[in-house]
Amino acid sequence: MPKFFVDKNQITEDTILITGENAHHISRSLRMASGEKITVSDMQGFDYDCVLESFTDNSVTAKITNKYLSKAEPEIRVHLYQALPKGDKLDLIIQKSVECGAYDITPFESTNCVVKIKGDAESKKSDRRNKIALEAAKQCGRGIIPKVNPSITFNDMLMSASNSDVILFCYEGDGTLPMANALKKIRSEKIIKDISIIIGSEGGFSPTEVAEAEKCGFIKIGLGKRILRAETAAIMSLACIVYEFELD
Repeated sequence: MPKFFVDKNQITEDTILITGENAHHISRSLRMASGEKITVSDMQGFDYDCVLESFTDNSVTAKITNKYLSKAEPEIRVHLYQALPKGDKLDLIIQKSVECGAYDITPFESTNCVVKIKGDAESKKSDRRNKIALEAAKQCGRGIIPKVNPSITFNDMLMSASNSDVILFCYEGDGTLPMANALKKIRSEKIIKDISIIIGSEGGFSPTEVAEAEKCGFIKIGLGKRILRAETAAIMSLACIVYEFELD
């Protein structure tokens, strides 16, 4: 069943008014007709089963037959903090992170990042990155559209991530706890609402950055015996969380 995202103000008690590109896609691209069924998300975690009722040149009206919490949304909010990688790797990370259930993605600049924050270009980059998240959310049937936040500094990342119940600092050096062990321990000891995962760039973290993360109480996590690319580390860490909290 096709799924579409709309603003909550387009939803009344029993109908949804679909406009813009969504309306064009329903009527022109999919050539749907009255009586056919679609699913609509209000981008706030609720899905609506609907039956198409009427069409105009610029809009489609759908009757709501059922409203329910989106089954695609994880119970735990996962915040991904990704050090800026080279090239178009961040595009892939955003796409796959949305598919794996990330609540939001925040790029940050660390010492070993080749890519640096450029204030004048940040707005355009954020717009494009959020479009990637939107398309990924549509494709995998999310109940929200995960936000890609503007890039921040390493110190700002430390402060932001500290708001989570659990902060996992992925590190390829010594003194780490295996991801599987960490997640099992966390799950057995307390009820958590959100987890922050911090992933480095191609050059990893500097000793100073590792020390700062430890000072903040972040848990140093290992992702196995092999050195992973930045984009692989992000996807693998999210997949581990899905396995532990969703697939039991």
